[in-house]
Amino acid sequence: MIVGSRAVDVSQASDRRFGSNAQAVYERWDEFVDWAHEATLPYGVEYDASWLQSPVPAPRQVLAIGLNYREHATEAGFAAPAAEPPVFTKFPSCIAGPYGEIVLPPGGDTDWEVELVVVVGRRAHRVDVDKALSYVAGYAVGQDISERRLQMAAVPPQFSLGKSFPGFGPIGPWLVTLDEFKDPNDLELSCAVDGEQVQLGRTRDLIFSVPELVSRLSAGLVLLPGDVIFTGTPSGVGLGRRPPRFLRPGNELMSRIEGIGELRHRIVAEA
Repeated sequence: MIVGSRAVDVSQASDRRFGSNAQAVYERWDEFVDWAHEATLPYGVEYDASWLQSPVPAPRQVLAIGLNYREHATEAGFAAPAAEPPVFTKFPSCIAGPYGEIVLPPGGDTDWEVELVVVVGRRAHRVDVDKALSYVAGYAVGQDISERRLQMAAVPPQFSLGKSFPGFGPIGPWLVTLDEFKDPNDLELSCAVDGEQVQLGRTRDLIFSVPELVSRLSAGLVLLPGDVIFTGTPSGVGLGRRPPRFLRPGNELMSRIEGIGELRHRIVAEA
């Protein structure tokens, strides 16, 4: 747990009440939050950002929402969804940390998509919209990296395969609980390639807000503690440009969300 500029070992600070498995804490999220608010925490240790891994390293379900910003739907050539959000999955093996390398598949067209990531903190089934945020453990920054050729290689498109290569689901740099935000429903998010801003948006422009997504998804399936929801990307992706633009070896990809932090990745070719 990050306290100021230092890292506190939760397992030690809780006298082993909570273990060192980051994913397991979501099964006891309410208990963990109560402890964190009441505990007298040690001073902690200085840490290097390169130590950080995904705050949700092994989710059981990774759900993603398509076309959830109107301008992105337009650039993709689709009508904005009205009745229901388009839902697909990213396979959990794609989850990666906030820093490091992303390896490009050979012969592909790999794209960027900065997204607000929602992490589920309580089992949720048929949740009302007005109660939905109470089922959220917190937010993180995410990238829905997408290999467009494979994604579009079949009819209908193979969204899950094209978006689930190793490292194609970086999340981080940490989980931020909702009490840390002035307004958890209005955050700026942006993406840059080699320092050039390519995406800029606000989560208030989501067609289906986070409470709506939690409610609608839980209406049909059971959301489990530690599950991940990629909420959609604003306009500015490479596929929507004329001509299209994709990630190339040597690029630096930066993904940022207000009040959370940023991800930084170096794009490399497959060895």
